[in-house]
Amino acid sequence: MYYIGYDIGSSSIKAALVHSDTGEHLALVKYPKEELPIISLHKGWAEQDPDSWWKNVCVATREILDKTKINPQNILGIGIAYQMHGLVLVDIQGNLLRNSIIWCDSRAIEIGQKAFESLGEAYCSEELLNSPGNFTASKLKWVKDNEPDIYSKIHKIMLPGDYIAFKFSGEKQTTVPGLSEGILWNYKTREPATKLMDHYGLGMQLLPELVDTCSLQARVSQKGATASGLSEGTPIYYRAGDQPNNALSLNVFEPGQVAATGGTSGVFYAVTDSLSVKEYARVNNFVHVNHRVDKLRLGKLLCINGAGILYNWVRKNLDVDSYEEMNRLAEEIPVGSEGLAFLPFGNGAERMLDNRLIGAHLCNLNLNLHNSAHICRAALEGIAFSFVYGMEILKSDGIKPRVIRAGNDNLFRSAVFSETIATLIAHDIEIYNTTGAVGAARACQLHTGDFKNFGDQVLKNDFLQRIIPKKDKSSYIEAYQNWKKELQHKLSNT
Repeated sequence: MYYIGYDIGSSSIKAALVHSDTGEHLALVKYPKEELPIISLHKGWAEQDPDSWWKNVCVATREILDKTKINPQNILGIGIAYQMHGLVLVDIQGNLLRNSIIWCDSRAIEIGQKAFESLGEAYCSEELLNSPGNFTASKLKWVKDNEPDIYSKIHKIMLPGDYIAFKFSGEKQTTVPGLSEGILWNYKTREPATKLMDHYGLGMQLLPELVDTCSLQARVSQKGATASGLSEGTPIYYRAGDQPNNALSLNVFEPGQVAATGGTSGVFYAVTDSLSVKEYARVNNFVHVNHRVDKLRLGKLLCINGAGILYNWVRKNLDVDSYEEMNRLAEEIPVGSEGLAFLPFGNGAERMLDNRLIGAHLCNLNLNLHNSAHICRAALEGIAFSFVYGMEILKSDGIKPRVIRAGNDNLFRSAVFSETIATLIAHDIEIYNTTGAVGAARACQLHTGDFKNFGDQVLKNDFLQRIIPKKDKSSYIEAYQNWKKELQHKLSNT
């Protein structure tokens, strides 16, 4: 018997099939083969057609069924991970009213800032644990103000994963973690954020039915079965945003456990049982997937926009064939890149830098000394130093890391990158070969509450290696301090 999991990304839809007893990963497909288009009608806008997500979910599902020859009746459950913070609007018949305003759309920044100023720091930090910012609630307010005809037709709002679950089942639902990622959850009263909704003039009836993150949420309808190829009645057992789901995929559930992601952007996602949010302006706080009324579990998300995107830029603009070649070149250069320093913050404003837009900078370039290998090393070190800087922020917010786990994605495949972080934060990093779709599939079993078996499956199937800090860290510390000096100089002059 099997579980199927989906990862609804902004670039593609991934689907994975796992064995329900062992958690073994049996198949993984991605659609479309090229990246999904992002519609940008104005500068800073980013939208996608939710029905394109559903179309690719169906194509991916049928390919998995065809590739594996699995009888759909042997699929015991569905798990869904999805791009966070997106806004999907449907009318009472379930018809889409507009494109989804997705996570990287920045049109509601000013709305969120004004709400923070009006509602006050105390309410935002103690009850929302976040500034309203550019999150889902603020995007909905933008629609109300700018598209009143569309707003008047809204029956329910949903997140991207909620919409896919709706297309499978016909049920309009969301979760408490889902509301929290939209800054629509009051942590103090343990209910939807009525004060914020009232401030924005948004009707509470727009929120869907709440279901538990790990539970029998709904079943595939006849219509959903016909479109997808799955069997009618197949249970939907799980849904979560991509970063909480990445943490789940790495078996990160308890206080002191930290998940790291080194993709286009970089992320530390640390689990805590504390409502303390000293750094709420630089760190986002969300309800984690295993949160219960009697067991507080929150995820602190520290995001670095300028991470893997810098390494990708370097690869495209140097005469190199692959990331593997770049990693080999970087290993030829000593720690500190002989004075060359790279600030990687060229992918927009950085929340951890108080939403400053400082750009990417290559500092101290010596034309008689430095070459392409130095640039490769400096880029990897600069991104790694950003992670270390982010960990310092998390520690100031009360995080005491006991376990750090990372996926085997582009950046963590580099020994220079992984060893630099491990050495400077003085902690082992466990590397696992897993994906969000695989994690979502395995999460189907969690409706039974068996987290131990889930963790055993992750360890047995996915563990690759342990990155050990270097004993002699003096050169790393010196390089990091030099990098921080360059960062502080740019911050003070921006």
